[in-house]
Amino acid sequence: MKNRYDVLIIGGGPGGAVAAGDLAEKGHSVCLVEKRPAIGAPVRCAEGIGKEVLAQFIEPDDRWISAEIQGACLVAPDGTTMSIEREMAGSKVGYILDRKIFDRELVWQAASKGAEVHVKTRATAPLLEDGTVKGATLESCGEVRDVRADVVIAADGVESKFSRWCGVDTAVPLRELMSCAQYLLTDIEIDPAMTVFYLGNKVAPEGYAWVFPKGDRTANVGIGISSRRSRDGNRARDYLDRFVADHFPDGKTIEYIVGGVSVCRPLSCTVSDGLMIVGDAARVSDPITGGGIFNAMHTGRLAAGIASGCISAGDCSGTALMPYDQAWRHSKFGKNLERNYRIKEYFITLSDDKLNAIVHSISRMNLKDFSVFALVKELLKRNPRLLLELKGLRDSLSIPD
Repeated sequence: MKNRYDVLIIGGGPGGAVAAGDLAEKGHSVCLVEKRPAIGAPVRCAEGIGKEVLAQFIEPDDRWISAEIQGACLVAPDGTTMSIEREMAGSKVGYILDRKIFDRELVWQAASKGAEVHVKTRATAPLLEDGTVKGATLESCGEVRDVRADVVIAADGVESKFSRWCGVDTAVPLRELMSCAQYLLTDIEIDPAMTVFYLGNKVAPEGYAWVFPKGDRTANVGIGISSRRSRDGNRARDYLDRFVADHFPDGKTIEYIVGGVSVCRPLSCTVSDGLMIVGDAARVSDPITGGGIFNAMHTGRLAAGIASGCISAGDCSGTALMPYDQAWRHSKFGKNLERNYRIKEYFITLSDDKLNAIVHSISRMNLKDFSVFALVKELLKRNPRLLLELKGLRDSLSIPD
């Protein structure tokens, strides 16, 4: 490890890896550090991603695709199901990844382009000069050194300690932090090409349960609930254990993971002098689903492009880096995050009766192409009461009277 690079990237997930690869490919010296001893482990994700968005970054490879998804199923609290088959899902179908292999592939590609990669290397403090981030103090296997950089990219996930140390307010309100638990279950009866989502306040208050296939008779089975609803006897794992006992009583658990997912609005600003923040650290995971793989890669690529230009121009001030924040925030990507946040804020208030009514309504729809946008527009058109309850959302979606 050298004492100076053009860019220092904190975190070896998809966002950090994409940024590292793009910057190295442009000829910049890049150091990527990951605090854990292995890239991609432990997995803290349901591992789903759409085909279209994945293709923007990497060619699909059977080595890290656990399942190809052809549709989805939504289950109401009363058991009513609504299936979204391939014909309706269109290009929105996707894959369930093996993140242990996928994340390593992204990092290997970055390394092949010239990025240095150091695992079991933790950033313990930023290097600050007059409020400008100039690098970080790194600890690796008992050795401590200061590493300087023109730009530091914080890609350190939902915990986001580095950004906080730099003076950025990264706090997530308790009500907007999902508490999640997931088992990798095997020897269970599932449709290996269908993801299933379960709604209901008894199943997962202010959240949902999921079954994401990982091959024949194996799936990620998990639950996310609002942290404010978590208490003794009713924590995420308690809900998950009850769900598994009801649906997969003979399943065998071969992996167990827990973690938090932010479903809040993004940070008010994702740059400062010498610093850029991407992925979950920037709070850009989807507020409805909690999904963040694409969002991390997307912001990682945007950050790399802006950082490269600023380094070449010799100006890495917050003002110079600001086009990154503006690029994602004012794009369709950023507007979708805001729209989905407002949808989420509405849906977490619904009783099971209203959730049942909505799924019943969805089941009668004949959408030509499925998306959150298309789904909500149809719901609002078909349910006059929803129009009143969601007036602000209706206006933001530009739905005509």
